[in-house]
Amino acid sequence: MSSSEATATLREPDAALPGTVRLDRVVHRYGRGGEAVTAVGPVDLTVPAGEFLVLVGASGCGKSTLLRLVAGFERPTHGSVRVGGAAPRPGVAAGVVFQTPRLFPWRTVRGNIDLALRYAGVERAQWPTRRAELLARVGLEGTEKRRVWEISGGQQQRVAIARALAADNPLLLLDEPFAALDALTRERLQEDVRRVTERTGRTAVFVTHSAEEAVFLGSRIVVLTKGPGTVALDLPVPLPRGDVDAGELRESGEFAELRAQVAHAVKAAAA
Repeated sequence: MSSSEATATLREPDAALPGTVRLDRVVHRYGRGGEAVTAVGPVDLTVPAGEFLVLVGASGCGKSTLLRLVAGFERPTHGSVRVGGAAPRPGVAAGVVFQTPRLFPWRTVRGNIDLALRYAGVERAQWPTRRAELLARVGLEGTEKRRVWEISGGQQQRVAIARALAADNPLLLLDEPFAALDALTRERLQEDVRRVTERTGRTAVFVTHSAEEAVFLGSRIVVLTKGPGTVALDLPVPLPRGDVDAGELRESGEFAELRAQVAHAVKAAAA
């Protein structure tokens, strides 16, 4: 083995490490025969444990399809998807947050969280403590007894994030969770998600159309071509993470430069 090959081997993420996502030559089609449509692929992608990967691209490029494959909701037509070295299983591989909160409207905030804790296999005696921790993590202390219709859309999405964090798995998948929210609420929830993933150390894969959202959230950005989606750009984000001022970050020259680069790449990939 040459020195360069040895270095590459050392840098290769451990595919069996919890939270690591690996896609090998993944292709996914819908339909059969002459009516089959290739939605995505081929895609080769490895997401190391603890990384915040953002998938960005125009509508129809296969972003959400890739997310469903990683979640285990669908199986690839060709290739393989592995999470922590194993084929993903729905409800086990990851916590998932969708475009809409999908809460149970007849339950309180507490009831929605408790249901997630039950499915996660948490002992009932631990529910009050875990529930309080989850709600505090998303800034919803004191809302336990409120009904879903008594809280705002942004608060409902925070409950959905808390519910996704209820299971003690190392991966969080988010499919345009803030698309329907106003700009101010969207920015606040972006900051919440960034903070939560950094504090918990979870791997995150986030789908968006927005170059600005991608740059703010991601430690790495992958731009997909128009369908069938393939990787057009794989870009590490060298912006500071951790305890940084969100406003200062968004107003920095480095942020503006990266946002312009990603926006240009998205337009070129969709052409």
